[in-house]
Amino acid sequence: MKNATPLSQIYLDANATTPVLPEAAAAAMNSMEVLFGNPSSSHITGLKAKDLMETTRQNAQKVIGADTGKVIFTSGATEGIQTAIISALVEAKKRIEADKLNDVSTSYSLLYGATEHKAVPESLKHWNQILGINAEIKAIPVDRLGNLDKQFIADEAPNALMICTMAVNNETGVYQDLAELEQVIRSANNDIFWMVDCVQALGKTKLNLSQTSIDYAPFSGHKLYAPKGIGFVYIRQSAPFTSIIAGGGQESGLRSGTENLPGMAAINVIFEMLLNTQHSAFADIKTLRGYQTQLVDTLKSVFPAVVFNHDFNNSVPTTLNFAIEGFSSKEIMDLFDAANIRVSSGSACSSKVTRSFVLDAMGLPAWQSEAAIRMSFGPAMTQAQVDEACLRIKSAAKALTHSCMILDNGEIDDKQPLNGLVQLRSGSNCTWVYADQQSKQAFIIDPLPELNDRLDTLLQCQQLELMAIIDTHGHADHQSGRTFLADKHLPTQQTDALGWPQACLQHSQLQYIEIGHQWLVNVATPGHTGDSMSLLLCSPFKDKNDIEQQCQFAFCGDTVLMGSLGRTNFDSSSATDMFSSLKLIHSLIGSNTLICASHDYNNEFTTHLSAECQRNPLLRNTLNGQLDVDGFEKLKAELDSHLCDQTGSEIMCGALTDSQLAGQAIVEYNHQSLNYALANDDVTLIDIREPHEYALQHTEDSSENVPLTRLVDFIQQQQEQKHRKWVLVCRSGSRSFVAAQAMQRLGFDNVAHLKGGYALSS
Repeated sequence: MKNATPLSQIYLDANATTPVLPEAAAAAMNSMEVLFGNPSSSHITGLKAKDLMETTRQNAQKVIGADTGKVIFTSGATEGIQTAIISALVEAKKRIEADKLNDVSTSYSLLYGATEHKAVPESLKHWNQILGINAEIKAIPVDRLGNLDKQFIADEAPNALMICTMAVNNETGVYQDLAELEQVIRSANNDIFWMVDCVQALGKTKLNLSQTSIDYAPFSGHKLYAPKGIGFVYIRQSAPFTSIIAGGGQESGLRSGTENLPGMAAINVIFEMLLNTQHSAFADIKTLRGYQTQLVDTLKSVFPAVVFNHDFNNSVPTTLNFAIEGFSSKEIMDLFDAANIRVSSGSACSSKVTRSFVLDAMGLPAWQSEAAIRMSFGPAMTQAQVDEACLRIKSAAKALTHSCMILDNGEIDDKQPLNGLVQLRSGSNCTWVYADQQSKQAFIIDPLPELNDRLDTLLQCQQLELMAIIDTHGHADHQSGRTFLADKHLPTQQTDALGWPQACLQHSQLQYIEIGHQWLVNVATPGHTGDSMSLLLCSPFKDKNDIEQQCQFAFCGDTVLMGSLGRTNFDSSSATDMFSSLKLIHSLIGSNTLICASHDYNNEFTTHLSAECQRNPLLRNTLNGQLDVDGFEKLKAELDSHLCDQTGSEIMCGALTDSQLAGQAIVEYNHQSLNYALANDDVTLIDIREPHEYALQHTEDSSENVPLTRLVDFIQQQQEQKHRKWVLVCRSGSRSFVAAQAMQRLGFDNVAHLKGGYALSS
C-alpha cells in the first residue's frame, strides 16, 4: 500500500516526549559498545564508566543550580515523584507519632496544585494510604491564568505535611513564580516538605535550586531529547530521604540497581548543550518565543475562531494550548495527523480523557476544555521546521474549506459537492443532513446547538436551499438548534412546534414535503414522547403499501435505537402508543430500510428492524404478534427500570441491552497481507477518513473515500453489494474497525479492515 504524497512528519508534541538527539544517541551507543563497564566494578573499564556517571551527575547539578544537595539518577520523573513523596511522608509519620505521644491532636493535610500532573495526586493518595497517614488530600485552586491560589496556601499550609507544586505545566506551559511561592509557603510553615515537579522546566527556564528551600525536584530525560528510562531527582541537603529501591547499594546506597549508563551518557550530552550554548543545538528563549509567535499568527490567520487557553505572559514559549470553536479535539488531531503534524489533546498520559482537567481547574468554558489541542516543541526546534509546520497548518485549513467545514472569504468554487445523507454527531447525539445536489435543496433532522455553526457553514458553502429543519420529538437531554438555523435560513416559514412546515403536501392521508425528486413523509409515532414522529425519505409512491419499496431512510428519532427502544417513562411517554407506533413503522418501511436514530450510544451508525429483531426479543415479539399490548407494557417497564444504572450525568433516551448480534470476527489485514490481497484478490479498499483528511494524505490504492459521516449513505447505496469484499482503512484502525462492525451487523459478510491503519503501514 503506497502513499501518494508521503511527507516527513512535523513533530509538535514535545511535552509528551522528544526524539533522541543524534549526538545523545551516539553517546548512548558508545557507552554500550566502548564504555560498557559496570560503574561499581573496580577495574579500568568500570572506573571509566564510573567517571562518566559522576561527570553526568556534576553536569546535572550545574544545570539545575544545585551546588549543594543530592542528585540521584532514576528511571524517570514518576520514580522521582515516588522518591520525594515517600521520603517526605515517612518523616512526616514520625512527627505524627510524636504528636500522638504528646497528646497533640492535629488535622493533617497534603497539598497539591489542581493542575498538577496526575502522577502527583495519585502518588499522594497511594502512599498516604499505604503508610497509614490518612491525611486529607487537598487540591490548591488556580485562577484563570493557571496561577496557584497563594491565599489558599497561606491558610492551609500550617497544618499540611507536604505541598507539591509544578514549575511548568505540561498542558499549558504555565509557569509558577517559585520565589513568590516560597515566600508564601515558608511564611506559613517553615517545616512543610515541598516538592516541585521540574520536568517541563528543564531547558526552558533557569533553575537555581540550591538557592531555594525546595526539598525535592524530579526531572525526566525523554522530555528533552534523551532516551526514555533516564531521569534524576534533586534532594535538598537537609531534606529527609528514604530509599525506595534497596539492593546492591548503588548510588551511594541511595538507589540500588545497576546504573543506566547508556541513559546517563545520552543525558550528559543534553547537559553539555545546556551549559555550553555556543556549541548547542538549542535555541535561546528569544528565538523560541519567535517560533511561538509565528505559529500563533498562522493559527489565527487560518482559523479565525481559534482561542488560546493560556496567557503567553506567564507560560514558556514552547507550548501552545488552543481550541477551535466548532471542532472537537479529535477532529483537529486527525486533521493535523493527515498533514503529518503531530499534536495532542491535553496530556499524552491521559489521551483517552475527553476533556482537560487542567483547563477545567482554570475555569475555562467546557467547550474549550473538550476541544483543547496542545502544540509543543523543544529548544532544538529549527526555523525550517517552524516554516514547514506553518505551511502544513495552512494546507490543513484549506482542506477544511474544500470540505465545507470552514469558509474562506467566500471562495468556495473548488468545494467538494455534497449529495445524499450526512450524519453529524456531538457525543452520542446525532444530527442528519440530506442534500440533493441537482436541486440544491436540503433538510436537517434533529439539529444540535453545538453544530449550529458547522451546519450554517455547510449550507452557505454548498449554496443549499434549506427546505426544513425538523426535530423528531421534544428532546429531554439537550436543546434543539432549530431556532438559530430557522431564523437565519427560513425566517418566514410557518411550522408546528417541531419544525414541520405548515405548507406541506398530502398523499394517501400522509403529509410530505418535496426535496428534489424525493418525498420526506411525516408519520406520527408517539410513545417515547407524545409528540414523537418518524420522517421517511422516499421516492414518490402510489399508496402506503408502496412505501417500503420506495423508502431509503427512516428518521425515527428515539423510537427505535441501536440496541434498544426509546424509554417510555417520561411524563409524556406511553408504552401503549409505542406498541402501536412500532407496528405502524414496520408496516410502512419493512425489515431492511435503514433507520437513522437521534442517538448512537455504541457507535453503530444505523440499523434496520431485521437487525434489531435479532437481538431485541421485545421488539421481535411485538412485530411478529407474539406479544400483546399488556405484555409489551410490562416488559417495557422492566427494560426502562435499567436506566437508573446508566444515567449518570447524561439523560439516557433508552435502556441499552447487553445482547449483541452474533457474527464472525472482523477480518483484520496487516500491511503485507493487504498488499497481497490488493494484487491477487478482488478487494476494494475504502478510506473512511473525513474528506479533509483524505485530501491531505491517502494511498494510491484507495479507490474511494467514504467518510464516517457518509457511511450510512454508503451502506444504503450498497444494499445489493453485501457480498463484495471491502477493506476499510483509517489513520489508526479504530474507526475502520467500528465501521466494519457496523456494516457486518447489517449483512455485509465480506467486510474487513486494516489493523493499525496508516499509522502502522507507512
